[in-house]
Parts: sequence; C-alpha cells; structure tokens
Amino acid sequence: MTSYNDILSSLKKEPRTWLITGVAGFIGSNLLEMLLDAKQNVVGLDNFSTGKLQNLEEALRSVQPAEQKRFQFLAGDIRNLATCRHACEKVDYVLHQAALGSVPKSVEDPIGSNEINVTGFLNMLQAARENKVRRFVYATSSAVYGDSPELPKVESRLGNPLSPYAVTKLINEFYADVFTRTYGMETIGLRYFNVFGPRQDPEGPYAAVIPRWVAAMIKNEPTVIYGDGSTSRDFCFVANVVQANILAATTGNPEALGKVFNVALNSNISLMELFEMLRYKLVRTFPHLQDYKPRYLDFRPGDIRHSQADITKASDLLGYAPTHSVEEGLNTALDWYRRSVITDADERSGLNTSPTFVGA
Repeated sequence: MTSYNDILSSLKKEPRTWLITGVAGFIGSNLLEMLLDAKQNVVGLDNFSTGKLQNLEEALRSVQPAEQKRFQFLAGDIRNLATCRHACEKVDYVLHQAALGSVPKSVEDPIGSNEINVTGFLNMLQAARENKVRRFVYATSSAVYGDSPELPKVESRLGNPLSPYAVTKLINEFYADVFTRTYGMETIGLRYFNVFGPRQDPEGPYAAVIPRWVAAMIKNEPTVIYGDGSTSRDFCFVANVVQANILAATTGNPEALGKVFNVALNSNISLMELFEMLRYKLVRTFPHLQDYKPRYLDFRPGDIRHSQADITKASDLLGYAPTHSVEEGLNTALDWYRRSVITDADERSGLNTSPTFVGA
C-alpha cells in the first residue's frame, strides 16, 4: 500500500481541486495548510460561526506565497443549498468538516445542531453529487458509539446515542451510505476521537478539554473535571486526522468506499492523567501550578464515560498510521496554546512567554 509521504509527493506532481468546508476551523485550517504545502488548489467555505479569520491567516502564512495563491475563500453557510452547489463547482474532492461540534451545545439547542449537522450535510452531499465530485470525505464522531461499553470501539458495533450531536453524526453516516448505494457516490466517513492541536479555540463554554485546561492553568483559574477523573478518552493529534483525510480522499482501494473509519490512536488516558501530564509540562514555566488542583463537578448529560478506538480497519484499508502520540502531540501543540492565551497584560505582569516545555 502506498505510504502517506508517497501520496503527498504524488499530489505535488498532479494538483487537484479540493473543497474544505469549515475551512476557518481548527481541523479545516490544518487541512488547508497541508494541501497548499502539497501544491493543491483549495476552495474553502465557512460562515465564521465557529471558525476564525486568524486560523486562515496563520495557515496561509505557513506556506510559500506561490501556494497561497492556490486558495479561494467563499463566505457562506452549508444550510444554503445554492451556496453548496457553487462551492462544489469543478471540485475533485470534498473534505466536509463544517459542523456544530459540541455535545453540550446540542443538548441546549438540538434544532440548531440538526439544521447545521444534518440539513447542511445533506445539502453538501446533494451538491457534490450534482457536480460529479470524485469523492466525498466527511467528519463523523466517536459520539456515535453512545452507551456501548465495549473497548476498544469497533466500527460495526454501536450503542444508543447519548446526545442530539451523536444522533446528527449517525444520520450523516446513514445519508452517506444511502448516497453511495443509491447514486454510486464515493463517500468515506472518518470518526474522530477527541482531536487536539494548534488553532483549537481555548475560549468559550464549549471549548475542547485540552486547550481549555491549558488556558485555565496558565491564568491560574479553576480547571474543571466533570465526574471523578476516571473518564478516559482516546486523544488524537490533528496531524493524524489530516493524514486520514488525505488517505481517504486518494485511496484506490475499492473496499474502503462507502465505509466509516475510526481515526485515533487505539489508546486512552483518564482525565486525571491528562491533567497531571499538562500540569507537569507547564509547571516549570508557571510555578503557581506546583500545588494546583482540579475542581470536580457532576458528570454532564450526554458525556461518554470511556472511549478508545480500534484503528485496525483504517490501517488495513486506508494505510492509516498515526505519526503522533498524545505526548508528542502535546509537545508540538503547547507553544501554540500558550501563545493563544497569554495576553499583553499577562506579559506585563512578568510571565515568561518563551518557555521550553518538558518533553518527557
């Protein structure tokens, strides 16, 4: 099977046109950076409901000026079918990342989650079909495993969904399967497990746990653990997710089409272990963390207690081989997280803004 690096080299010799929905988001902007670096033509669609302009600016600064010109941005909303049709024109591959990706938010606003994650998804599928897009790769979620206690999670065995968000992602998988079987569309779904990395927003009530905790630790604010700390997750660095998307879009393996794949590490750590890992890596720069303790609150509705992915299927059919462990991912991401949360006021107060993080 062709390696990921060989695929990237091959892409540089034969540029394609890619559409990334949610391009101004955390994962979307990382995909943009990789594709531009591989000399691909990229159309990006976003309405900035959760994405940020600075994510796009940072991704573009990370590539050569000649590659920046390969990017075309469209401001628009996937809930508008005409917008989706326009975005899919003359596109070879769609990497559909746009979604309202929060379990708590979906519990508060199930209708809003459905409009974006289901209606928007169906609009994109239809637009891609009408424009004869080669392949439609989409982000789904480990949330679809619901209350299934089995570990590690295997793609074919699901439990009952525990949140409206989980329901929307399960519906995405059903729709993609129907479009593959009914219309012959080439679709591949990627079930993300707790992705983290640069450009992940540390602010707001629905921020992911790692950037939120880093921000709280640096600012000496409370770090909240919902439950007793034993809840565990299969945290996956964003570079692994980018790899999975590129592999899914370019695979020549017919057995992969119409399938869904876990994207993770096949390992898990508890929230208490994660807390201690982050505290250890930050304490040399921020001494106030020496005796820093988390605050415990009740479990939240819709939260899954334990999550770990079996990645055998992605390895066998896509050639997926994660390049970053949790430790390696944190060592790469922590400088970005730090820069994103330290303000001018913090710097004036004497905080060291050029730390060297502990690598072990």
